[in-house]
Amino acid sequence: MDGDPDADIVLLTLPANSVYLSVLRTATAGLAARLHFTLDEIEDLRIAVDEACAMLLAGEELPDSELHCRFTLTPDEIAVTVTLPGVRRSLPPQNTFAWQVLTALTGEVDAEVSNDQLTIGLVKRRSRTS
Repeated sequence: MDGDPDADIVLLTLPANSVYLSVLRTATAGLAARLHFTLDEIEDLRIAVDEACAMLLAGEELPDSELHCRFTLTPDEIAVTVTLPGVRRSLPPQNTFAWQVLTALTGEVDAEVSNDQLTIGLVKRRSRTS
């Protein structure tokens, strides 16, 4: 994934405000389409990225904060990490419906807190039949 020398990296920084998530959803769909993901896979990834950001923002508007998104693209997968720096939160619980949705939509989900930032990572692989 990140260690692949042929991977393309796309970085996107947005205000940490839910009104800007449509920009992130559009970028997600465009990048997945570029890799020839199916329409269903693209929609699953869009929903997953939106849900991960909702977990990070947790219903709060954080003035002067930024949401960082990193897409790592290889021919058969997209790895997405969304990070909210400057927060002191615990990891999102993995026994929630939201976490189960993320796992079902992408296949791989993880989260970490370090250096006062919360990060959620997703990996979506393209189906072999597409």
